[in-house]
Amino acid sequence: MITCVIQYTLDPHQIAEFETYATTWPPIIKRCGGDLIGYYLPQEGANDYAVALIDFPTLSAYEEYRERLAADPDARQNLKHARRARCIRAEHRSFLRRV
Repeated sequence: MITCVIQYTLDPHQIAEFETYATTWPPIIKRCGGDLIGYYLPQEGANDYAVALIDFPTLSAYEEYRERLAADPDARQNLKHARRARCIRAEHRSFLRRV
């Protein structure tokens, strides 16, 4: 099992737009083969940082997921929404394993 950790740097004035983006993903992620643990938004402290955690059985399963995601019309539409809203300033992915 691996966990894809997506770290977002957000526009703190566009948190509501990012929340719309994040709440749109769960059925898309599931349909494309990921197991979403959750999206986490700022509550206290830094107001420009969010995280998403998605589990996959293997790295190759993640690669297959990315191919399905790229072809999914709902995924493409959600990405367009985020670009138009300019709510995401930067996005970084890391892969962790559970201990």
